[in-house]
Amino acid sequence: MCGIVAEYGPAERAGAARMLARLTHRGPDDDGVVELDDSWLGHRRLSIMDVGGGRQPLVNAEGDLWLVGNGEIYNQAAVIDGLGARPLTGSDNEAALALLDGLGPRALGALEGMYAFVAGGEDGRFVAARDPVGIKPLYWARRGGRIRFASEMQAFGPEWRPSVEIFPPGCYWTPEGGLVRFSDATPELEGPLGPVSLDPPAEVIDRTREMVVDSVESQLMSDVRVGVFLSGGLDSSIVAAIAARAARRDGERLITFAVGSEGSSDLEAARRVAEYLDSEHHERVYTAEEANDLLPEVIGAIESFEPSLVRSAVPNYLLAELAAEHVKVVLTGEGADEIFAGYDYLDRFADPRALHDELRRLIGSLHSLNLQRCDRVTMAHGLEARVPFLDRDLIAFGMRLPPAWKLRSADRPEKLLLRLAFEDMLPHDIVWRRKEEFGDGSGAADALRDPELASPIDELEGERHAVDPPLRTREELGYYRMFEEALGGIRADRTVGRFPVA
Repeated sequence: MCGIVAEYGPAERAGAARMLARLTHRGPDDDGVVELDDSWLGHRRLSIMDVGGGRQPLVNAEGDLWLVGNGEIYNQAAVIDGLGARPLTGSDNEAALALLDGLGPRALGALEGMYAFVAGGEDGRFVAARDPVGIKPLYWARRGGRIRFASEMQAFGPEWRPSVEIFPPGCYWTPEGGLVRFSDATPELEGPLGPVSLDPPAEVIDRTREMVVDSVESQLMSDVRVGVFLSGGLDSSIVAAIAARAARRDGERLITFAVGSEGSSDLEAARRVAEYLDSEHHERVYTAEEANDLLPEVIGAIESFEPSLVRSAVPNYLLAELAAEHVKVVLTGEGADEIFAGYDYLDRFADPRALHDELRRLIGSLHSLNLQRCDRVTMAHGLEARVPFLDRDLIAFGMRLPPAWKLRSADRPEKLLLRLAFEDMLPHDIVWRRKEEFGDGSGAADALRDPELASPIDELEGERHAVDPPLRTREELGYYRMFEEALGGIRADRTVGRFPVA
């Protein structure tokens, strides 16, 4: 996990260097740059794989193609072996470099992982790319014949900010071919809309378990210690249970982290799971005053003013601060609600096709909402977050299941398939615990809630701000002002994800 900056076109190197300096928090361990005739690549490193030898920019064996990357490639050995190449380092990002060098950007679909990278060559080659789900961030801006790329919006200088846009997931860009989509996050539904029985058969339950276990275990890959964010909800508890079992096989003990206000339900549930799994458990208890004082800092870090995102980001920010004192990598439960229909509002969907379409929309919007929060709150503290539920194979498996199995009713809880798949690995009360939004379970929603802030803003006040869709409440207006203070000049309509109005 790192921070990257790049420029294509007539270079203004001092400006690019200033951009890289603004991303020091993403990579406190090291930095590196390479200047080419038509491009400039910069990297801030958080050392996780090949701590001693994986410094970036990476360069190919011929010494004429360079790459800076952010994220993790989990199938790097298979990719490099398949190319008949010899690894030059232990860095997983070398797989992306080898693939580009050997087959070109159209082969990027072979990569499994979370990534954003930019590569440049002495022969004028240049490519920028982002993983299909958008787990890792990438922004770009075009101005005066030059194009700049960066992991965060705050990296761009004031004169560039009005031009900043989200680089779309699952795409690559080259000077000669422009923007090309190489992969979609979710497949089209191939099977039936609804099974004969609403109860998934045993073989599907077993396969669900296998897919989740395989993804979690593959993402434990690291040369440093890995922890788990544990809210006590179903998703993070499943991840923790799998990781704890893997740690025990290696003669180690899993380390877990929880956050909440005093007496919050998340803290209590997380303690229950940690005790059951015998993890080394750490907690961060915060007050309402602390949460409110952090708002400007958190909004600047997550680069968003969406209220639901802000409320969940505050406790996550404190949680990441705690975890960074102990580890450099954590696993989280992000993505399970989108694949297996965990959100409360989804109980309005009685039609399987409509539910499936809504889940596809949710997964497609993750990159500018929940995944943005997940990346920013962790990287603000030099911490890498991995999201095993958003493994591409697991997404494909989950989204090809008949969506009728994901429907809920009064006697049928959300995410029934996940509960059945892991009911023997966790306490019964945790497996069947009712879902709470993280901001609610951790106490953040109550700490930040002000009845006056929830009232609608008048039409004139909303129109004074060029936001699309318009600002909806005084709470959102307050957060937007903090966003403008931190990121003045950024166009929200091009960069900020918004949850639809309920």
